[in-house]
Amino acid sequence: MTTPRTEPALNADERTMLEGWLDYHRQTLAQKCEGLTDAQLRTASVPPSELSLMGLVRHMADVERSWFRRVLVGDGAGPIHYSEADPDGEFHLTEQDTWAQAHAAWQAEIEVARRYAADFALDDLSRGPSKYTDEPFSLRWIYTHMIEEYARHNGHADLIRERIDGVTGD
Repeated sequence: MTTPRTEPALNADERTMLEGWLDYHRQTLAQKCEGLTDAQLRTASVPPSELSLMGLVRHMADVERSWFRRVLVGDGAGPIHYSEADPDGEFHLTEQDTWAQAHAAWQAEIEVARRYAADFALDDLSRGPSKYTDEPFSLRWIYTHMIEEYARHNGHADLIRERIDGVTGD
């Protein structure tokens, strides 16, 4: 695999640890997609499920955008791959959807997330509230949730990749 994956520090301060684990999981998802064609990346895991590696990457681009743009800084950025009319649009892939597009959108959102998060301390509260409780989130909570979100989807990615070409691993 060519995507470097950096192990999180074993004895760092809390913020470094949270950012390290988030980056580790981002890198893990990238590794799961390496070496596959666009067609393979669009391959649904187990029909009738539409879950695919490219769909997961598109989903995570929207998740990054949602938590760091809309919630953390409250900038009102709309979704990238889904809409009100198609709430699961990130998983509705066509032959026109490419890895280059999906990867570029995902990496762009990661860079924005890093830039926005750098202006907040872990205890700082988001400008955007919870849609369920109308309360703000701490950056610590957002980081923890993002680690959970990636970890869950990386489990999906493991199974999808193994089904496509038999590759297994961390």
